[in-house]
Amino acid sequence: MQTTEMNPTAVQTSGVAAKATRVASVLAVSALALGLMACSKTEEPTVGQRLDSAVEKTEQAAADARAKTEAAMQKAEVQVEKGAERAEVAAKDLGDSAKQAANTAMEKVDDASITAQVSAGLAKDPDLSAIKINVDTQGGAVTLNGPAPSLAAKDRAQTIAKSVKGVTSVTNLLVVSAG
Repeated sequence: MQTTEMNPTAVQTSGVAAKATRVASVLAVSALALGLMACSKTEEPTVGQRLDSAVEKTEQAAADARAKTEAAMQKAEVQVEKGAERAEVAAKDLGDSAKQAANTAMEKVDDASITAQVSAGLAKDPDLSAIKINVDTQGGAVTLNGPAPSLAAKDRAQTIAKSVKGVTSVTNLLVVSAG
């Protein structure tokens, strides 16, 4: 059997080299680990970068709001135009109805006025005032009904009715009574 002797200086040198290798390995692994951590780590944005990002987001939100507002305004404008058209038609219809109602009311007032004026004229005549003559007026057309004391009184009644303003025609249905 052969024994090898070791030199104490050589053992010491080899221990130092092993330690140095071990330290170098630890340093290399640490450097690699730090390098990997640095690659995966995200940098915090600067205040300027955050401000730029906020301004960009605000501008985009403003553009979106502008587009939505313009679309809503166009829709509202169309609705207002439709409503105005409907209101115009309704006003025209209402105007026509009001005109018709006013004309009808005026005709009734005119008819009542004509009837009153014809009755007053008949009451002033000495032969016609004592009898009851029915005067009816529609649209300016006067109808006389009832008794007349004579043919001359019947003719005078028609002449009195024709002389009233607004009378368009006279239908004389007076009956001459014998007597």
